[in-house]
Amino acid sequence: MNIDKGLDHLKNADIKMTRLIAEFETPEFRKESNYFEALVRAIVYQQLSGKAASTIYKRFKDLFSGDNYSLPKKVLAKPHESLRSSGLSNQKAAYIHNIANAFDSGAVNQNIDSLKDEKIIEKLTTIKGVGTWTAEMFLMFTLNRPDVFPVTDLGIRKGLQLFCGLDDLPDPDFMIKTAAPWRPYRTLASWYLWRLVEGPFEW
Repeated sequence: MNIDKGLDHLKNADIKMTRLIAEFETPEFRKESNYFEALVRAIVYQQLSGKAASTIYKRFKDLFSGDNYSLPKKVLAKPHESLRSSGLSNQKAAYIHNIANAFDSGAVNQNIDSLKDEKIIEKLTTIKGVGTWTAEMFLMFTLNRPDVFPVTDLGIRKGLQLFCGLDDLPDPDFMIKTAAPWRPYRTLASWYLWRLVEGPFEW
């Protein structure tokens, strides 16, 4: 993703986005190379605070005695209760085994980045435990795809509510229409909407 080109596009497309870009730091997106690890980490971090999630993730990695868990077979070799002992919920432990199975069987592999965004979401969401939101985060922060706009994400909805001065959270149709001028760099726009929620910022 060409961040400089994307920021120029957003500034030319939307004067209010220009103000956000001037207010906050330039985002960094670092493409990850191990897609299996990225999805496992995403599952661990789901619906948890950053501190709690990082603690559980460290315990999860410690199950492998400092060895890299990047091979799905290593995760599959760990019993369900062993994964649970790291602090993972029953569901998350099962989901991580599901992801490991998908990569080990070849149903999902490192070549997934050759697919278009929609096909990647379609393929990843065949894995039980990987929903659309997780797949969208994978597109944004693992593959660094430039035009992802997660309309179900609460932070994005709150950010757009503030951005547009709405009394209520926007619905998906309104969000898609509002974000249309930001194409094909809605990933960057999303990042600024998240930052808007974190603040501090006043129009």
